[in-house]
Amino acid sequence: MRSNRKRFAYATLMLAFLMLAAPSAALAQDGSGNAALGYFGAAIGAGIAVVGAGIGISRLTAAAVESIARQPQAAKDIVGAFQLPLFLLEGVAVIALGVSFVVIFMT
Repeated sequence: MRSNRKRFAYATLMLAFLMLAAPSAALAQDGSGNAALGYFGAAIGAGIAVVGAGIGISRLTAAAVESIARQPQAAKDIVGAFQLPLFLLEGVAVIALGVSFVVIFMT
């Protein structure tokens, strides 16, 4: 478990370094006419947002299923409280994809 955390921290630091090393790719702005960096920035941004939303949805679903398993009689209340954050997380992923498509097709 500790090794996975170290790998995740290392990967996160490497990604942060890449974003600082290439600010035009990180901000999806390119003044030199090279559209490849804009595409790269859009792909990285959408990927980070979608992976984050996926992790949030999986943790939320796991907690809801575990609580339903503990108290089956409260399943309706748990599902009702589960749906709003689920839809908000899915909305974040859809908006991130929409923004990346705008960046791709407007460059």
